[in-house]
Amino acid sequence: MLTIEQFGSSTGKIVSSKTSQSILSLSSDEVLEQFKLFGLLFFRGFGVTYEEMREFSEKFSSKFVRDPARQIVGSFDDFIQMVDNGMDEVLPHCENAVSPFRPDIVWFCCGVPAAQDGETLFWDGIKVWEKLSEPVKELFLSKKVKFRFIFPVDNWKLFFGRETTIADVKQIFDKIKEVNYHFQEDDSIYFEYTCSAVVKTKFDNQYAFANSIIIWHKEQDDFEKEAFDIQETDLVVVFEDGSLIPNAVINEIKEVMDKLTGVISWQTGDIVMIDNSRFLHGRRAFQDNRRQIFSHLSYLKS
Repeated sequence: MLTIEQFGSSTGKIVSSKTSQSILSLSSDEVLEQFKLFGLLFFRGFGVTYEEMREFSEKFSSKFVRDPARQIVGSFDDFIQMVDNGMDEVLPHCENAVSPFRPDIVWFCCGVPAAQDGETLFWDGIKVWEKLSEPVKELFLSKKVKFRFIFPVDNWKLFFGRETTIADVKQIFDKIKEVNYHFQEDDSIYFEYTCSAVVKTKFDNQYAFANSIIIWHKEQDDFEKEAFDIQETDLVVVFEDGSLIPNAVINEIKEVMDKLTGVISWQTGDIVMIDNSRFLHGRRAFQDNRRQIFSHLSYLKS
């Protein structure tokens, strides 16, 4: 028996099976319809493995992408990865929102939940935007943000493909007006991406505060100490003109998001699909190194 219910107090939906039904037997058209409406579908009771996650996701996806920071599961040519290394808290973000290559769907599947804590958290960017004050809304509508980071050669080779050359990368970036870049002596890329922190959702064209500002924002004191130097592992976000995003603005965003937090308390075999143009996600810290959450990033079929 299949049931579709409200996912707690969030705008997402939980799809559950009491009969160990295979997730592959679900109607792709019906799943897609629900996904477009609600932006987050959480499936429980289907006993999904990461191999089944890949097969299920292929029903909806035209292309898969890798996160260079995540461990690959299986062969190099597979696009299943483990979630972020470590057991620390992960702050709200959207996948690849620091670049023009934001995927449409984020997939997570639980192999082994943490014995305690380690929940995945999520926020509906539409609701976040609605709750922000008018001055903050006006600020982000009038000023774009700029993400600045170093793209190591191993990372861009993983992201674009092993056979990608510097000439290939230049051909890609030169066509994107929001990107400013240059290659460094070690073939790493100094990269700047300018965009709005407020995006239009893919399916209903609503404003959503769906971005990666919180996770990459630095306090003003940190900027003064570092004098804006960017090291290989650093990523920083500022306004397009180079000015800092005020701490008071960040604090307001955090306060709003704290009241809108959705929680996924994992069980083995759970899977979730998330609209990456609408929802942000993160996680709570945990202390169990057995935890296994698989991830997958894809673009939706047209």
